[in-house]
Amino acid sequence: MELTVLGSGTAMPVPDRRQAGCLLTDGDRRLLVDCGAGVLARLSETSVGYEGASTVLLTHHHLDHVADLLPLIKARWLAGEEHLEVIGPVGTAALVDGLFEVFDYLDGRVDVAVREVAPGTPFSAAGFNVTSRETRHSIRCLAYRFSAPGSEVPATDGPLTLSGDSEAFGGLARFADGCDVFVHDCSFPDDVDVSGHPTPTALGEALAGTDVGTLVLSHLYPHTQGREEEMIRRVRAAGFEGEVAVAHDGMRLSPE
Repeated sequence: MELTVLGSGTAMPVPDRRQAGCLLTDGDRRLLVDCGAGVLARLSETSVGYEGASTVLLTHHHLDHVADLLPLIKARWLAGEEHLEVIGPVGTAALVDGLFEVFDYLDGRVDVAVREVAPGTPFSAAGFNVTSRETRHSIRCLAYRFSAPGSEVPATDGPLTLSGDSEAFGGLARFADGCDVFVHDCSFPDDVDVSGHPTPTALGEALAGTDVGTLVLSHLYPHTQGREEEMIRRVRAAGFEGEVAVAHDGMRLSPE
């Protein structure tokens, strides 16, 4: 199983970070998780391309996580692809319907199947085993934990967890406990007063004592530029004992 970070940024663009999106692959299984602005272009740079991404899993419906969803549908239509599955929390069907209401000429060009998932209910997405947990954000948002297609390991014990957008808290730390790679929102450095997102110290405190192999800080606002090493130090100083890395577009990880 390989994870490629397509977008490690946010709604405030910087030149080297697109908005939120990751590509999860395992053999011929491909799953796009979130689809913010710029993710479609990043996807086109991969060997999978937008032609090969037939399933999208959304953490939530903020614009920086869904802005390229309709452009993806149009690109697949123009490339001759006929299907796309969109999976996400409650409200995903209304989101897709609303997009087609505004851009009605695209309605029916691609067979779009929508599936809504509830927190805690295991499901399959592009063959990956997935379970979810609601996070603490300004709107409904789900974190996801994954195990590989065909794996005997249940998703609840899978090697990869993606936080979506969330404050740091014990419930989410327990959800990820034992995973090899945990990609977590860490939007701002410690001196920014923020809700709905964590600071490095808050994240390190929440994850202290957990068995997470590598914590990857992502969803990075411009405020973090030049302060990445400081953020890593503060996560560790707050009690997290695993490896810490800062996400960048194009980063590849192989959770085991």
